[in-house]
Amino acid sequence: MILLSDVRNWLESLGVAENYYVGKLDNKKENSIGVYQLKDSSPPRFGLGGYNLSSYEQKGISLLVHWNRNAVETEEKAWEIYQEILHAKDLVIGKHAVQFLTLNTREPVDVGTDDNHIYERVIEFIIYFDKKESEE
Repeated sequence: MILLSDVRNWLESLGVAENYYVGKLDNKKENSIGVYQLKDSSPPRFGLGGYNLSSYEQKGISLLVHWNRNAVETEEKAWEIYQEILHAKDLVIGKHAVQFLTLNTREPVDVGTDDNHIYERVIEFIIYFDKKESEE
């Protein structure tokens, strides 16, 4: 199983932000990325034969790019992170090899500003990963 903290650790290894969080952003520091569970109401998807015969699982992720008071800089940073996800290859997140990632939108979604006028963008994606732990 891939945990949200595993995704946070992977993003941190990319060096795309100054602060990384799972769940609530403490003190709403600028230049931060929050990692959340993607809200998904669809049923689980398994290969033919059911869960026991499936070789992979999925993890839905929602990233909050909480950047600064400059809309252009926030959009640019969100695009940089989006591109990192889009072009990611040969990934191991946590202890699982990632087969591929799919982005849910064509671009980072502008969600406006928070109460402190810090611009934010959201990036949603699905991680498809091997159920079996990697030996790396």
